[in-house]
Amino acid sequence: MRFLLSVPLLAAAALAADQGRPSLKNAVFKNPKAPVEARVADLLSRMTIEEKTSQLLQGDIRNWMNDTTGAFNQTGLAWSTQYRGGSFYVGVAVPNEWISEQIKNAQDYIQNSTYLGIPAFVQTEGIHGFLVFNATIFNSPIGQACSWNPELVEEMAIAIGKEARAMGVNQLFAPLADLARELRHGRVEEMYGEDGFLAGELARAYVKGVQSTGVSAMVKHFAAFGVTEQGLNTGPVHGGERERRTTFLPSYKKAIIDGGAFAIMTAYHCYDGIPAVADAHLLTDILRDEWGYKYFTMTDAGASDRLCNDFKMCASNPIDKAAIVQYILPAGGDTEMGGGSYSFEQIPALVSSGKLDQKLVDTAVSRVLRAKFELGLFENPFPGLPSSQWNTTIHTAEHVALAKKLDEESIVLLENHNKVLPLRKNASVAVIGPMAHGFMNYGDYVIANSSTRGVTPLDGIQAVSTGKVTYAKGCERWSTSQDGFPEAVAAAEAADVAVVVVGTWSRDQNELWEGLNATTGEHVDVDNLDLVGAQEPLVRAIVATGKPTVVVFSSGKPITAPWISENAAALVQQFYPSEQGGAALASVLFGDVNPSGKLAVSFPRSVGDLPVYYDHLNSGRDAFPDAGVAYENGTLVFGHQYVLGNPTPLYEFGYGLSYSTFVYSDVAADKHTVSAEDTVTISVTVKNVSDRDGKEVVQLYVKDLIASVVVPNIQLKGFQKVSLKAGESKRVSIKVSMQDLGVWDVRMKYVVEPGDFLFIVGASSSDFRGNVTVTLK
Repeated sequence: MRFLLSVPLLAAAALAADQGRPSLKNAVFKNPKAPVEARVADLLSRMTIEEKTSQLLQGDIRNWMNDTTGAFNQTGLAWSTQYRGGSFYVGVAVPNEWISEQIKNAQDYIQNSTYLGIPAFVQTEGIHGFLVFNATIFNSPIGQACSWNPELVEEMAIAIGKEARAMGVNQLFAPLADLARELRHGRVEEMYGEDGFLAGELARAYVKGVQSTGVSAMVKHFAAFGVTEQGLNTGPVHGGERERRTTFLPSYKKAIIDGGAFAIMTAYHCYDGIPAVADAHLLTDILRDEWGYKYFTMTDAGASDRLCNDFKMCASNPIDKAAIVQYILPAGGDTEMGGGSYSFEQIPALVSSGKLDQKLVDTAVSRVLRAKFELGLFENPFPGLPSSQWNTTIHTAEHVALAKKLDEESIVLLENHNKVLPLRKNASVAVIGPMAHGFMNYGDYVIANSSTRGVTPLDGIQAVSTGKVTYAKGCERWSTSQDGFPEAVAAAEAADVAVVVVGTWSRDQNELWEGLNATTGEHVDVDNLDLVGAQEPLVRAIVATGKPTVVVFSSGKPITAPWISENAAALVQQFYPSEQGGAALASVLFGDVNPSGKLAVSFPRSVGDLPVYYDHLNSGRDAFPDAGVAYENGTLVFGHQYVLGNPTPLYEFGYGLSYSTFVYSDVAADKHTVSAEDTVTISVTVKNVSDRDGKEVVQLYVKDLIASVVVPNIQLKGFQKVSLKAGESKRVSIKVSMQDLGVWDVRMKYVVEPGDFLFIVGASSSDFRGNVTVTLK
């Protein structure tokens, strides 16, 4: 261990500086049996203002590790610990051994060479896999959401947590509780869909799973970040208090409060003119006073500087660091991430000058310490395993199998004309398209060069097929050139069936910020949801051969391609896949797995139709609009809503086909008259009337028939994914608390109003199979 030799020298210097301070032999904060609040109070009472400030700033492993050679810089570690010691970021594309070794160096130094020995949060990304080399890569969150399977998401989070903990990482920037209701936004792929109930269930499952491994979740981006103006990353969000509370906050509350998250990341945007990093109403009135949250928040990277640079609420040349601190801390913000000017370093001077109340600092620090105590960091600051044992935890066969299973349950069958799917295994298949082979089409937040490993669609089809499989790229993803069309057409003509894989693409964490082309990802926003370049012409050319053409959308968001929906033999949606993505896809295409995914986000017909989320307010889009049509042959049929278009989604939230057919019957409620404190159970019989085993997502929506304010036309309030063998029936029951059916009234009070509630059971947000009315007295 060449790096550890110099640590004692650091220790001697640091301990010398602390001579004369009281002995910690019987300190309450060191007693693991003492109540957490007593430990927090005791430790806080022993800290200098400089030590408190250090707990509120994020460091970076590169402060003491050379990211080219891995060399250890002892002076850098001492400096980083002294001034930015609360946490440090390790999401760097370097050998895993360097990262784990330097995490251990840092935690050892803190324990052995600082007076108080407060362990650091060790932070990186983890929305669909631990961000290091060779960690298991799961499918992107928008795909996970289409599984409608919180149990699988929780299993995934446990796997990610175990892999992170094995290297000494103890906090992950995940999950997102944002809602994908602005499809132009580049980060749709990172979200759990458009609906707050579904997103909340999945985000809570993630938090519970990862924190069960001793790794903290950091829920992001608080709050309502996914609907920025024009879909532009970090842009302003327009909305009122009722909309924020009704639509956007429920998913966060489930993850943060019900899930018990130890940390929250605030967002870049402003909501109704108030920056999220300094929104006292959100961070104090709601989060603390109403919800009772007792842990800490952290700004996103560089977000604190936006107060001056972007929001123009303080001077920006130079940055008014004092103003930034005075905006964030009093509002209820607690810690500052790196990437900006590190304004929180001004805290000691501001307290000394009387410009900042030290009680605000103490409150923020206590929240950080509370999370560290409850997570068990003081008892086990470095839980990492020796690198020789990583293969028992990181990228295990069990985790890879889980990635494939979750991916399989996330694939959505959108069209299956003439039941062309599943394919015969002995059929000759032409695999075509720029996303079919040559790279893995992962979403963002994967480590550098991840696209070079994994199972592509071609790989997966070749592994399952017993017939002849040929491949032709057809076109590049980023080009309008059709030079590859003749080869692709010839391959299709010589085959029994063509599988064409097209879509969007993102980039790994290094490429994303290098300016390389992409069509989704952080800061990669679009004004068009059509396929880019030659991709749709390629699909049309293959369909024109007359051979059955199965189109696969490999993407991070919905694609607008109504012609493909109508003319392809089948259409499959696979949101950015796991490392087993091609194997999962082949399992579905050949029928080894019966598709059970349901859309977590609605598909518009055109970008001009946005927004198309299902739970629009009463008085929103008409269920049967006066729609117009512009036909391919040039014929125009004029309507009025729209003149040449249709505001209803092409594929609605909750939609997804199966190779099985399910019949619903006998919808019933266990009680028809209830009080506001009651829970009602809605039951339905679901039967698989096909000859193939399958899974169905039973969805329960509620319609508040009369309300004192305008409310969503319907809202998802429960769901259950049920397995049914061929010919089998099951009685499915879903419980709903009447307290969850309240409204924010005209005076912004949450009330559960008397009246009738229509409980609707369906296979999607518009495919309703039965209903029952319950009256609240």
